[in-house]
Amino acid sequence: MFRLLGVMLAAAVVATPASASRFFDPVTREWKEYSAYGVPSGKSPIPRERVSYDGPYAPGTIVIDTGERRLYHVLPGGRAMKYGIGVGREGFQWAGTKNITRKAEWPGWTPPPQMIARERRKGRKLPAYMEGGPNNPLGARAMYLGSSLYRIHGSNEPWTIGTAVSSGCIRMANDDVIHLYDNVKVGTRVVVKR
Repeated sequence: MFRLLGVMLAAAVVATPASASRFFDPVTREWKEYSAYGVPSGKSPIPRERVSYDGPYAPGTIVIDTGERRLYHVLPGGRAMKYGIGVGREGFQWAGTKNITRKAEWPGWTPPPQMIARERRKGRKLPAYMEGGPNNPLGARAMYLGSSLYRIHGSNEPWTIGTAVSSGCIRMANDDVIHLYDNVKVGTRVVVKR
């Protein structure tokens, strides 16, 4: 019996890819996966879905509903792709219309001076610049919104999707931000509603 159990356990270990390991997230009370880089996987806890859309915005528009914590990419034929997002925490919410002025894959991160000062007051030191990569807080892709400090970007903390935790940026899980990035262009209109 013990020998059989040992063989079964060995088979289970072999069947599990070396690139995947898990940790228990006490906030969500769920098991989460880490990627080969040691950071959580890029999957969102809120699956994207194609939904009906009868709103006033033209196909191609991105509509962000910060109260619902969802992003809609309006498609032709009365449809939209709906994504879960993380939004600005209390005091960092905003609304308005912007355009995507730049897109970047695995973007580098330069924290704004206001954020550096805010974190310093909390006893934390942010880097002046951080190279793009899997540990970068901007995640796999970024879409810059006008001349503002805000962007729609990926996240290496997928458990924050569906919450209000950012400094005003719109966070998406890496899988979702790559999907959206591949389907929008520079110049795309972005409407942020509160």
